[in-house]
Amino acid sequence: MQIPDLLTAERIACQQECSSKKRSLDLLGKLLADALPDFTDGEIFDSLIGRERLGSTGLGNGVALPHGRVQGLKKPIAALLVLSTGIDFDAIDSKPVDLLFALLVPEESTDEHLQILARLAEMFSDKKFCSELRRASNSEQCHKLISNWDSRQQLSA
Repeated sequence: MQIPDLLTAERIACQQECSSKKRSLDLLGKLLADALPDFTDGEIFDSLIGRERLGSTGLGNGVALPHGRVQGLKKPIAALLVLSTGIDFDAIDSKPVDLLFALLVPEESTDEHLQILARLAEMFSDKKFCSELRRASNSEQCHKLISNWDSRQQLSA
């Protein structure tokens, strides 16, 4: 599955103010719930926060990949939150996080879940890409950057 297929511009919040890890997960939950009429933002938040309780999804270098499995979900879906100022996210390097890519997958999607997370880790380890994402001024620019990154990787594979 291609990363741009998981995400629409409507599920990207760019240059947002956010005060805490909990608030950022709440905002991501709302972005995802808007596209999932069968689920509440509370159910989605519970999935994301439940995973965080097992250990922070803060990868370092200002990036976090909160994710969760949701019973009854038909296919993977994602949301992106780009913060104007980093927040404490208990990241592995203890640095503030300002790029949060949330992923939800069906409860039974083990292999696909791991493949998507590996692809996201590769994407967000690209310092140039992250820098461009941080400078984007709107959700359409963010989505285009992700699409372009994914296309370049497909061509080089």
